[in-house]
Amino acid sequence: MSTPKSSLRILIVDDEALARERLERLLSDLNDYQLIGQAINAAEALQLCQLLEPDAVLLDVRMPGMSGIEVAQHLNNLDEPPAIIFTTAYEDHALDAFEAEAVGYLLKPIRQEKLLRALQHATRLSNNRLQHLKNYSPTRSARTHLCVKRADKLHMIPIHEVDYFIAEQKYITVHHRTGTDLIDESLKDLSIEFEEQFIRIHRNSLIAERAIDSIERHNDGQYKVKIRDHTETLTMSRRHSAAVLRRLRGSHDEN
Repeated sequence: MSTPKSSLRILIVDDEALARERLERLLSDLNDYQLIGQAINAAEALQLCQLLEPDAVLLDVRMPGMSGIEVAQHLNNLDEPPAIIFTTAYEDHALDAFEAEAVGYLLKPIRQEKLLRALQHATRLSNNRLQHLKNYSPTRSARTHLCVKRADKLHMIPIHEVDYFIAEQKYITVHHRTGTDLIDESLKDLSIEFEEQFIRIHRNSLIAERAIDSIERHNDGQYKVKIRDHTETLTMSRRHSAAVLRRLRGSHDEN
């Protein structure tokens, strides 16, 4: 006797009620697909994905706060990430990035036959493909949050609460308002992504410009950076000092 085929478990993520209702209606007419939940924003999406473990997520690209592409990046940190199908109201010419990366996407208003086809071909996205999609999509921007794992659960750290990053061997230590966490990322990539908010002061450290309290030059010519609301200081290398001081002077001149 054959084992019954289990239905694909779907989560809908969209901030627009009408869009969610339309997808729910379309899914109700499809066999082998089960709607297990709906989220109206990124925070809800991440929480429900950890709780319900969907097989696939129908994910709106443009949402207030965190974009769908950033949500997909964070979902990829799960031990068993779901397949992602982006839903979008962008015109066809703006979908080149999605097509180039061969990711699932649906153009609104969504038609049932296209939804079925996308679900049939839904696959998990690699981090490399997501990075390419982020770099070349119409929603290109730096992340608003970092995603960290604590006891096998994902937690979000707002970027505006991060004071500095320290590279230590294979990992980066994130120092933020409520403590520290480890992430497996490159300091070079972080410095490029967050170049408008953070300054590279050493080959192993990146600091938020707003977190710099003062810079002192010692008798030996070495610079020390005092961090606001922290007791420790960071060493600024001579190699980076000229660019850092120039940038800070420019910021003060603008103010």
